[in-house]
Amino acid sequence: MGKRPISDVVAEDGAITVPEISRKKSKKDKSKKLNKSAPVDAIETNGHTDEVTNGKSADDSEDEDKLSKAERKAAKKAKKEAKEAKKAKKAAAEAEVKGSNGAVAEDEEAIKAAEKAARKAEKKRLKALAKGEETAESTPSTTSPPTTTTVESAATNETNAAPGQYEESKELTQLPQSEIDAFLAKNTMTIQDPKPTGNKLRPILNFKYLPVDDTLRAFFSKFSAPTPIQAATWPFLLAGRDMVGVAETGSGKTLAFGVPCVRNIAAFPKDKRKGIKAVIVSPTRELAVQIYDQLVALATPVGLSVVCVYGGVPKDPQVAACRKAHIVVATPGRLNDLISDGSADLSKAEYVVLDEADRMLDKGFEEAIRQIISQTPKKRQTLMFTATWPPSVRDLASTFMSSPVRITIGDNQSGELRANVRIKQVVEVVDPRAKEQRLLQLLKQYQSGKNKEDRILVFCLYKKEAVRIENFIRMKGFRVGGIHGDLSQEKRSASLAAFKEGHVPLLVATDVAARGLDIPAVKVVINVTFPLTAEDYVHRIGRTGRAGKEGLAITLFTEHDKGLSGSLINVLKAANQPVPEELMKFGTTVKKKEHGAYGAFYKDTENVKAATKITFD
Repeated sequence: MGKRPISDVVAEDGAITVPEISRKKSKKDKSKKLNKSAPVDAIETNGHTDEVTNGKSADDSEDEDKLSKAERKAAKKAKKEAKEAKKAKKAAAEAEVKGSNGAVAEDEEAIKAAEKAARKAEKKRLKALAKGEETAESTPSTTSPPTTTTVESAATNETNAAPGQYEESKELTQLPQSEIDAFLAKNTMTIQDPKPTGNKLRPILNFKYLPVDDTLRAFFSKFSAPTPIQAATWPFLLAGRDMVGVAETGSGKTLAFGVPCVRNIAAFPKDKRKGIKAVIVSPTRELAVQIYDQLVALATPVGLSVVCVYGGVPKDPQVAACRKAHIVVATPGRLNDLISDGSADLSKAEYVVLDEADRMLDKGFEEAIRQIISQTPKKRQTLMFTATWPPSVRDLASTFMSSPVRITIGDNQSGELRANVRIKQVVEVVDPRAKEQRLLQLLKQYQSGKNKEDRILVFCLYKKEAVRIENFIRMKGFRVGGIHGDLSQEKRSASLAAFKEGHVPLLVATDVAARGLDIPAVKVVINVTFPLTAEDYVHRIGRTGRAGKEGLAITLFTEHDKGLSGSLINVLKAANQPVPEELMKFGTTVKKKEHGAYGAFYKDTENVKAATKITFD
């Protein structure tokens, strides 16, 4: 009886067929295969070069070698089991030929043994293959881009809450209503829910009431209590509701939307986390980086990856990072570029955040925002955080959001822009030619002696002016940095980091640093030149007096700025700040917002009713 291939070994009566196993290659064949030259491509990522063979990285090739070893091992075991099955069948056949009384029983036993051996061999082979695939998939890549941060965590979600589900803590429910009312009144907090909910969600007054696992809870050990915006928004966001948050900058909005984002994604099984699950859009690069840094600290311990996408830097590392990211923080322009290139897929992004929405609309990003949101699923959770509540922001909210909860922090229920009452505002009317000397006097006054290391932020209107003022201050012996649009992103980031860490106590900036940046312990803000609008003025001085602290803002006002005197006077009066007589002389008239084509005093026809159409017989 000649040798047959394993594929021919088939057990009778429906026995499982053992797949054919290819013969082992000789050492000569293997050496020939290894000596074959293959095209090698080089991928350079941030100065590190990884070799890629036939379109696959070295790690992928190593994984495939491991997989092929597992297959060969399984095949060897299968072949051995098949031989045993073959012997059993042969014995059964011989017994059948003899035709003795016990032949039938012996034949049935032999067939069953053959079937069992074949099934066992196949099962072992499949198990070995599965194990090999699992090993290959779990092997980490050594070419991960530096903008992506991923750490696998063994921690499990103790709450076992599915995304979009929130169950109020029993301890929070048992708190007396008087304590909740006192908290709302103290922080001048208003919650407007369009849905008629009988049992309103209570603010999370303490971190122990937050339904997260121990890994996330450990992050809050350095904080004493949630900020008002965090306490009010978390219950609604954890419940999956759309929301509009109106609050001043520096109120802790990043963690307000960051905690529900990370918690919801972490609740998914690991095999269902693939793809971009959340998108956070911000108006400036610096604000995007700031949000990214906070989310990395929050998301890394639970094994989630965050990427920051913005212009002014190479695109390729960001493209590579987007493939592995769960959360994308981006500026509108660069994100739309990646979407157009097919490098960013937002079809699974069910959590969308528009941070500083009013600022993005002021900068003309409305169309870019609409394009981004159009790429996300219709069934999504949309959040909008804004310092003001103008008609343009309301229209945007009504377009993309479903019955959003509106939460307002502070006594500004109308949503109009107001200055922080903790900031002391000083306005000096000066001659335009004397501004530099007055600036020098102020720097010597507020950065000498024990205050030598105090951080002072100096704002200019134009980029060239910022360069000139920075050089002037440096020539006078001060340590100073600069940040404006003409600088590369690398230099902008370096200057901002040095100022935040205290290595450079002075920073000269344009309005690129006026919005949203969380720079700790800025003692004084000096406006060398008044901005183009009162709104920008409020955001500039908002860089001081953050997180409940007091601040000082000094503005050098000249005759060239007199067209904005009325708006500035209104801001000062609303914050109960003194108005100098020299400023009152310029008048209190408030111009309308200028139109890009028609200038000031244009007629706004947005809410004008359409004329009645007249038809004649």
